[in-house]
Amino acid sequence: MRKILVIALILHLSVNAQEKLLTIQEAVLKGRTDLAPKRLQNIQFVPGINSFFYVDNGKVIKGDNANGKTTEWFKLSDLNVSLKNAKRDTLKAFPGLQFKDANTCWFNQGKDIVMFDLKTKAVSSASTDPSLKEEDADEHKATKYIAFTKDHNLYVNVVGDIRQISIDGTINLVYGGKNVHQNEFGIGKGTFWSPKGNLLAFYRMDQTDVFSYPIIDWKPYPAKNEDIKYPMARSKSHYVTLGIYNITSQSVIYLKTKRPKDHYLTNVSWSPDEKFIYIAELNREQNFMQLNEYNASNGDFVRTLFEEKDEKYVEPLHEMIFVPNKPQQFIWHSRRDGFTHLYLYDISGKLVRQITSGPWEVKSTNGFDAKSERFFFHANGTSPVNQDFYSVSLKTGEIKKLTNGAGTHVCMLDASGNYFIDNFSSVYVPREYNVVSTKGKSSSIFKAENPIKDYKTGSWNLFTIKNSEGTDLYCRMFKPVNFDSTKKYPVLVYLYNGPHSQMVLNTWMAGGELWYQYMAQKGFIVFTVDGRGTSYRGKAFEQAIHRQLGKVEMEDQLKGVDYLKSLPYVDGNRIGVHGWSYGGFMTTSLMTRNPGVYKVGVAGGPVIDWSHYEIMYGERYMDTPQENKEGYDKNNLLNHVGNLKGKLLMIHGAQDPVVVWQHSMMYVKKCVDKGVQIDYFVYPGHEHNVLGKDRAHLMEKICNYFIDNL
Repeated sequence: MRKILVIALILHLSVNAQEKLLTIQEAVLKGRTDLAPKRLQNIQFVPGINSFFYVDNGKVIKGDNANGKTTEWFKLSDLNVSLKNAKRDTLKAFPGLQFKDANTCWFNQGKDIVMFDLKTKAVSSASTDPSLKEEDADEHKATKYIAFTKDHNLYVNVVGDIRQISIDGTINLVYGGKNVHQNEFGIGKGTFWSPKGNLLAFYRMDQTDVFSYPIIDWKPYPAKNEDIKYPMARSKSHYVTLGIYNITSQSVIYLKTKRPKDHYLTNVSWSPDEKFIYIAELNREQNFMQLNEYNASNGDFVRTLFEEKDEKYVEPLHEMIFVPNKPQQFIWHSRRDGFTHLYLYDISGKLVRQITSGPWEVKSTNGFDAKSERFFFHANGTSPVNQDFYSVSLKTGEIKKLTNGAGTHVCMLDASGNYFIDNFSSVYVPREYNVVSTKGKSSSIFKAENPIKDYKTGSWNLFTIKNSEGTDLYCRMFKPVNFDSTKKYPVLVYLYNGPHSQMVLNTWMAGGELWYQYMAQKGFIVFTVDGRGTSYRGKAFEQAIHRQLGKVEMEDQLKGVDYLKSLPYVDGNRIGVHGWSYGGFMTTSLMTRNPGVYKVGVAGGPVIDWSHYEIMYGERYMDTPQENKEGYDKNNLLNHVGNLKGKLLMIHGAQDPVVVWQHSMMYVKKCVDKGVQIDYFVYPGHEHNVLGKDRAHLMEKICNYFIDNL
């Protein structure tokens, strides 16, 4: 009898485990942590030996590259004993570890760098330079010199000797920093160390002619205005120059660029011998780029290596990649043949060869093998929604696909180029880790369980539909929990559909988030289609939106609606749409320029009038309002307010410095003027995205709006 009761209890617990329902807090706050497929913490290669390591459950695990076999290396408790003996604080969990060699690792503890000798178990420390805590700190790894920006001025810490490089920095004149050209063109910082650390290149950004724009901080009493500089389309831009600081002479020179002062300087690269510096110089119209060489000692222009032109726009995103052991050669990214590919040049600007080609795109690069004979990269050569790892011979152009299995491979290459760690996922595979020889042998390290196996979930799939041109559009769909094909369901269309985006991927749950499953529990279908304008489909697919943002994207989204209405289990009268940022612009466009198609919309942080958006992004895709008045007028959503049918909720972060609050406020004012009713919500204290614990509040509001109205 007792055995029967135990079996019954086990069956009861098993059934109950599979009946769990997600709360919105779980779906949002745990969707990338506890309820995401498990990752191997801190996984990386160990320098100097054919091994990798990762951290798991308080242990450091070491693995053999050749066969993937793992053993326990040391425990957190071992490290804590050494820390205690050294009279340092112990740790509750492993910090991010870095290995200097097979016997020594280091990590940050407070303001210190702590070294741990695995042989002697000794702990030693060296103070972390406080300069690393400063804004935009940029450390040269070999010399340990640190450049940083403080109060808009540039400083360099030369092993304790702190030197102030500029003295006239203000909000109007910024040295270094990271906000040059609004962080477009691949820019993520404002300082660039030369290879040996003898020279520092830095941006000097003059924003005197740029509008001061108010951002209100609502916390203090009374509220406080904090102006930012925001260069809006058609207005004056900031003016950028590139300086070079010499560590030895402590002198500064500026490059003698010759184009109009509102041009763009990007993709800064140093020659390996530090004698020359290179910049991709782009005109404000963004349709003509020159890769220019300058003398690093006096700033003189030397020559133009090559030019790129496009009738719509050129968008350089990557610096030159010099070939180790061959300083006269470098690799350049370009879309000149219609797709993002790699080109091998010599330093004179002569093209040696195009080393990748085809109707697919290089997505990222990973470096060279030890002999600099092969170059490694990620690309979507098998499908726009897949990502594989490849190598290419610089000598012959022979390309090898190094990963197997349709899906998304994110790979880490070792220093020799002989092995890589493959982090793999696909629509139905949560995550797998393998260590792979570049010659082909693969060994499994870890396979993650389905993290939501105990919850009731809807099914999902990835598929294609055709747009009006006959081009495949990639889609994903989540069906309701306990789906019944004889019933009719409401649909929530979630979209972005702007440049530099790809939402539909052959990765776990087709790239979906857990709040989709929350809505599936509530009886919704959740649908997404990536239309023209999105990334990794080639230049023509993206540039189809040029000068008419919103036009062809809406056409493709409406093809998605046509598909949905063709399904017998879709209620065509209950379709809603939601997106944020560009997706907020698309949501508002669809609700007002195609009224009645969608019954309910939620637009977050929406661009309303592109003439009020920043120059670098806006003018790339729309040209200036003076040049493209028709395009700006047609796609100005203030001109379509009166067409709104159905329910529209608009949401904005009160401190948004990207799509400034004025956009949705202008829209609300126009609704009042036209007698049009919309719902509105604002998040004080949040910028362009609502993050942290408040994101659960945001998603609950959005989901409830569709539940209540759809």
